[in-house]
Amino acid sequence: MSVSTAATDRSVRAPLPVLGRDVTVPLVTGGEVTYAALDYAASAPALQRVWDDVAAYAPYYGSVHRGAGYLSQLSTDLFENARRTVAEFLDCRPADQVVFTRSTTDSLNLLARALPADCRVFVFETEHHASLLPWRDAQVTYLNAPRTPEQAVATLERALADREPHGPALVCVTGASNVTGELWPVRELAAAAHAHGARIVLDAAQLAPHHPVSVRDLDVDWVAFSGHKLYAPFGSGVLAGRADWLRGAEPYLAGGGASRRVTRRTDGGVDVEWHEGAARHEAGSPNVIGAYAIASACKALTEAGFDTLVAREQHLIRTVRDGLAEVPEVSVLSLFGDDAPRVGVISFVVAGWNSSHFAAALSAEYGIGVRDGLFCAHPLVRTLLGSDPETQGECGAPEAAPGEKSLNAIRVSFGAGTPDEHVERFVTAVRELVRDGAKWQYRTEDGRCVPAV
Repeated sequence: MSVSTAATDRSVRAPLPVLGRDVTVPLVTGGEVTYAALDYAASAPALQRVWDDVAAYAPYYGSVHRGAGYLSQLSTDLFENARRTVAEFLDCRPADQVVFTRSTTDSLNLLARALPADCRVFVFETEHHASLLPWRDAQVTYLNAPRTPEQAVATLERALADREPHGPALVCVTGASNVTGELWPVRELAAAAHAHGARIVLDAAQLAPHHPVSVRDLDVDWVAFSGHKLYAPFGSGVLAGRADWLRGAEPYLAGGGASRRVTRRTDGGVDVEWHEGAARHEAGSPNVIGAYAIASACKALTEAGFDTLVAREQHLIRTVRDGLAEVPEVSVLSLFGDDAPRVGVISFVVAGWNSSHFAAALSAEYGIGVRDGLFCAHPLVRTLLGSDPETQGECGAPEAAPGEKSLNAIRVSFGAGTPDEHVERFVTAVRELVRDGAKWQYRTEDGRCVPAV
C-alpha cells in the first residue's frame, strides 16, 4: 500500500464522535465490554457536536415568534435560521417550504391531511409503515414488491397510466429501505410520476443520514425525514417541498401559531384566518431545540463531506457482507440482488435460529445491539421471507421461543459514528454463535427473548 493510499484509508476509517461511544455494558458470561450500537436504522446516536450545540443554546431557550424579550427573539432567529439550514441541506427550490414536525411519520401524516379531494395515492408494499399507512382518507393503490429498480419504474408507470379518473395523484417512495438498505431509483420514479401528472414524496428517513439528498436533482415534490435518524435527539422531523397543497389544506393542528387572526361573529361563533406559510402546520409552541439539533446535524454532515462518509460506510458494509457470506447458515435479505447499491442496513436470518434468540445472544454475550422482528415493514419482510401474507408476526419480537422458527429477521445497521471494531466484533460473534451455539440459556418473557436468570 502506498503512503498516499494508506493516509486516505485512515481518513476514511475515522468515525464521527457520537454520544455513548464509551458506554460499557455487562455480559451474562461475566465482565463488561464497550457497547456496540448497531441499530442505527431505528435511532442513530446523537453526534457529540449536536449535543454540544444544544447544550450551549439551552440557557438561552425562549418561546419563539410571540415574545418581545431578548431570549425569545434569539430563539426565533435560531428557529428560522434552522429552517434555512435544512432547506440548504436538502437543496430545496426557492418557493419550497420547510415544516418542522415530530418525525417522518408525523411529516407523512401531515401531507396525507393536505391531499386535494379525490387524490389517488400509489405506494409500494415495500414501504415502512410510516409511508404505507397514513393515506387513510385517500384511494390507495398498493404496488407489489419489485425485484429490480427497472421493474419498480415500470410497475409505477403502468399503475399511473391505468388510473381512472385522471385526477390528482401522489406517489410515496422510500429512498433507502429500512430492511435491506437498498437504494431506490428515486430520480427515475419521480420522472415517471411527473410524466403521468402525479407528484411524489420521498421518505428519506434512511437515506438522508447516509447520502446527500437534493430535492432539485431528484426532482421530488416533498421529502420527509426524522432527526433521531440523522444524529439528532428524538422528537423532531421535517417535511420540505411544494407549498401549494399545504397552503390549501386546513391546518394539521388547530391552535396558536397556526392562526393569524381569530374574531368573534355576531352569532357567537368564531372566524379564523390561518397563516399561509410553514406556521400554518406548526401549531403550538414548536420544538426549537429539536429544530436546532437537526440544523446542527445537517451542518456537521455537510462539513464532514458525504463523499468521505459514503466511502467509509461502504468499507463497513463490505466488512459485514463479506463476513456474513462466510457463514453458510446466514441468508441476507435483498430485493434487488447482491450488487445493488445500499446504505448500512443489512437484514438476515440464520438457519436453525429463532431471530429473537440470536439477537438476545448478541446483546447478552457480546454487548452488541441489533434489531429483530419485522421492522415495521411487515409486507416487505414477509415477501422477502417467502411467507404467507396471513402468517402472524409482530413489529417487535416474535412469540416463538428460543429454538423455534419465527417470522422475523435480524437487522444490523450502522453509520458515520460506527467504529470498525464494532462491525468486526459483530462478524466474529455471528460466526461463533452459529459454530458453537449460545453460551447461556434464554427464555421468552413478555414477548422478548431474554437470558434466563
